[in-house]
Amino acid sequence: MEKAPIKPQEKEASVRINGFDEVVSCYRQEEALKEAERCIQCKNPTCIEGCPVGIDIKKFIFQIAEKDYKGAYFTIKEKNNFPSICGRVCPAEYQCRKTCVFTKKGAAFASEKAINIHFLERFVGDWGMKNDSGHMTQDTRHMIRGKKVAVVGSGPAGLCFAGELARKGIKVVIFEALHKTGGVLRYGIPPFRLPSDVLDFEINYLKELGVEIIPSFIVGKMKTLDELFKDGFSAVFLGLGAGTPSFMNIPGENLCNIYSANEFLTRANLMSAYKFPEYHTPINIGKNVVVIGGGNTAMDAARAALRIQKIKKLVPSVSIFYRRTQDEMPARRLEIEHAREEGINFRFLVQPVEFAGNKDGYVEKIKCLRCELGEPDSSGRRRPVPIKESEFNTTCDLAIVAVGLKANRLLTKEVPGLKVDKWGDIIVNKETMETSLKNVYAGGDIVGGEGTVIEAMGMAKKAAQALISRFSSR
Repeated sequence: MEKAPIKPQEKEASVRINGFDEVVSCYRQEEALKEAERCIQCKNPTCIEGCPVGIDIKKFIFQIAEKDYKGAYFTIKEKNNFPSICGRVCPAEYQCRKTCVFTKKGAAFASEKAINIHFLERFVGDWGMKNDSGHMTQDTRHMIRGKKVAVVGSGPAGLCFAGELARKGIKVVIFEALHKTGGVLRYGIPPFRLPSDVLDFEINYLKELGVEIIPSFIVGKMKTLDELFKDGFSAVFLGLGAGTPSFMNIPGENLCNIYSANEFLTRANLMSAYKFPEYHTPINIGKNVVVIGGGNTAMDAARAALRIQKIKKLVPSVSIFYRRTQDEMPARRLEIEHAREEGINFRFLVQPVEFAGNKDGYVEKIKCLRCELGEPDSSGRRRPVPIKESEFNTTCDLAIVAVGLKANRLLTKEVPGLKVDKWGDIIVNKETMETSLKNVYAGGDIVGGEGTVIEAMGMAKKAAQALISRFSSR
């Protein structure tokens, strides 16, 4: 008889919505062993093809089954410096689990029967943290001395790039515009999905390798790229992310109490606004909150808003409006499930077309159109088509717009010769991730990535390997 997949324990929805504590527990040892034993150890494991950084999934799962947790830890660390982070936030149902042999070919996302690779990775990463098993050390066989590289941005791409170079003995300095490191891992993902102590632990690993991190430093304003090269840096990696929010450009969008998801989550996560006045950043919340969008950011914003309502003693009322159906939602299936359990209301095939406000300039309702699905668009999903004369109004005293992010051009517009596309994304050589400027590389959302942590890391590894090869050939 086929063994059923093992799910980790979770806090009950009625309990977890009262705060920002982590929702999903790590596998206990017996649970990890049972899940690892479900892996049939394919001769040609297709799951590895689904991992953007190429973790030897078959090997580390076998090591778990053999109770060789330290071995599994170092197997993962050969390819991924951040197993506890990725085990929590990777969209595994679209990547490694989707290519698991237990998922039928052509499926939109992973079968429920697919091995829970991400939970096993988290188990191994958390085991490493708890047992102080030691980190990967520098590769003493092929050290590269006398090189210094600058990294702009401490998000997943920048951190990964820095780690790959540091393990080769290359001096790396990360310049971060914010006062804390982590980029979108810190400001975009709530603590109930990625606790700050986990993020801090895996970032501290880089410091142990000699990576220097300089916060509150805006490259492009405080120093140009040319000045970094004059300071002795041999190369620069741009892991700028995509920090400029997109809006719908509909009437009334400038009313008070309409947030971009970027601002809302930055206040809640980075600035701990849900603990105001203990922390000094305030955040508004409404009695009827509407989040517009269908990605992970929309889920995070909705779930954070509901928790803030509870903390402020309001009756929770948060709705997600999405133009398509749940099948087309890019959000992780797990996050959708958690949002539903917590009481988030989903309204599909709905397109906001106008915000209306009161006499004081605060939003009080949204006019929407109902939609139907048409032919597939460039994303491969069926296009939402508004239905004529289907307008309706809904009450809303706080809206959060989560319809995507664009490139932040603060740096790129200041660099002569750096080529960008019409969206402001940096143009790179897809094989080496080098930009139009020699010895300037880029990766992650700033080159038009899909917004996943592990995909950004995959780009960063490709850039690091290209630069290491260049250094080694000299």
